Amino acid sequence: MNKILRIDTKRKEFSYSDPDDRHAILGGRALTSRIVMDEVPPTCHPLSADNKLVIAPGLLSGTTAANSGRLSVGSKSPLTGGIKESNAGGLVSQKLARMGIQAIIIEDKPEEEDYSLIHITKDGVAFLPADDLVGMTNSEVINTLWKRFGEKVGVACIGPAGEQRLTGASIQLADPKGNPGRAAGRGGLGAVMGSKKIKAMVIDDAGCERVKPANKEAFSEVAKKWAKLLTSHPVSGEGLPAFGTAILVNVVNEAGAMPTKNFRTGRFDRAEKISGEMMAELIEKRGGIIKEGCHPGCVIKCSQAYHDKNGDYLTSGFEYETVWAFGAHCLIDDLDAIAEMDRLCDDIGLDTIDAGVAIGMAMEGGLIEWGDKAGAIDLLNKVRTGDPVGKIIGNGAAFTGQALGVDRIPVVKKQALPAYDPRAVKGVGVTYATTPMGADHTAGYGVCQNILKVGGDVDALKKEGNIDVSKNLQVATAVLDAAGLCIFVAFPVLDSEEGFGMIVDMINARYGINLTADDVLAIGINTLETEKAFNRAAGFTKHDDRLPAMFKENLEPHNVTWDFSDDELDSTLSFG
Repeated sequence: MNKILRIDTKRKEFSYSDPDDRHAILGGRALTSRIVMDEVPPTCHPLSADNKLVIAPGLLSGTTAANSGRLSVGSKSPLTGGIKESNAGGLVSQKLARMGIQAIIIEDKPEEEDYSLIHITKDGVAFLPADDLVGMTNSEVINTLWKRFGEKVGVACIGPAGEQRLTGASIQLADPKGNPGRAAGRGGLGAVMGSKKIKAMVIDDAGCERVKPANKEAFSEVAKKWAKLLTSHPVSGEGLPAFGTAILVNVVNEAGAMPTKNFRTGRFDRAEKISGEMMAELIEKRGGIIKEGCHPGCVIKCSQAYHDKNGDYLTSGFEYETVWAFGAHCLIDDLDAIAEMDRLCDDIGLDTIDAGVAIGMAMEGGLIEWGDKAGAIDLLNKVRTGDPVGKIIGNGAAFTGQALGVDRIPVVKKQALPAYDPRAVKGVGVTYATTPMGADHTAGYGVCQNILKVGGDVDALKKEGNIDVSKNLQVATAVLDAAGLCIFVAFPVLDSEEGFGMIVDMINARYGINLTADDVLAIGINTLETEKAFNRAAGFTKHDDRLPAMFKENLEPHNVTWDFSDDELDSTLSFG
């Protein structure tokens, strides 16, 4: 990767530049957050011409390193009002790396209302009219563009939610089979893309060579060890391929940490009906695909193709957090209905977590009844049509709760909490409160030590040790995001004395440099410091790093509550 591509949406111009010293050995989230900090006024309106959308492959993307095809998309979030990085699989990251593009910076804002299709090849950038794509779902867009430009081109697009600039809008990416099952979902970045009047981007790396590591022999040697490490671990090599991330349904439910009926209890009495085991059984029975990768080079293969009762494809990338949001959170126990809602979100372009929690707010506010799967599906369909009620749901959980007069709204920095109750998985709770991203389990996945007992054993129900769990995992996650590595590589890395060293060695062999482990960890620390600084400049204070008062309530079955002091939370991301 050796060039930055700038796309001026107002003038419909593009330019390439060499990265400066600040960006030289940065990729993924480390680079998107650095550019947003340097170039976006923290107090700007997220949908204004001053905001920018930054897209960056990871440091190892485009190589043969297993699970290195994750993409970072960064901006000022329309949802949280702070800095945001949203991470996704698909085809784009690997292709950008092979094209030698370290980052794309999309800036300014067109004066006209017409949408554009951005076509990027080795020869440059073309701004094409997208009138025929406007109003299409993401499935329709990807199908159209694969027919027009050839199968396997990378596609990033927005659906009707992004066109409406709703704060729950995602950017969907084509997976290796052309389905819109991979999302830069959280934070409303689809609304930013919509504000720039970009309906879709096509990344075509035809004619580009594979990435050649500076030290090919050394890279090949460590990459082989790395792939073996991932496939030999019981979680990444056995559990996730067999049942996808929904393997966590029964695990988290048994731990008493499954948020049910808007975080009122930690167990869902019908969890087995929406479990990963049930999902795998139905997929096998109906001729779907139990395991497949979300991007080329994935060896964990926790994605899947879920078919309906007629044996027809329904959805892919059916994640635990989605199953929870539309399932236990809403008291819905029908996996087919939940899969239909997942597909609707992919097509409309909605973050499934915020959309699912927003549906729960609609139930909390009396708009529909708890457990009403038909009513939930109808609400999502209203988002596509631009119905006023649909616009409320499409703006996420915080907006929906406020619109309906709800006082139990599970959000931090206006972003919905995901599928782990912070009172019963306290390491994740600390992350929810303190990450600059808003409530986000992937920013510091304390489930590792709290429940799965990977990389240590820290009691999920007690405060002791969980500040450090969250802090250390937030740093490590920022490193993985910078490298373009899937978060699930953390499982074998945490359980291996050599795992992190392999990441360092691959980065060094890729670029012909000599970073130490401390140097690589510093990338993670500096990323978090950059993100905190942006949020402070945007007006955030330490009081934004708190959970809502609803979590002071006792949670059954363990009778636990949220009991961290303000000083303890304030110390979490303190470095030095």
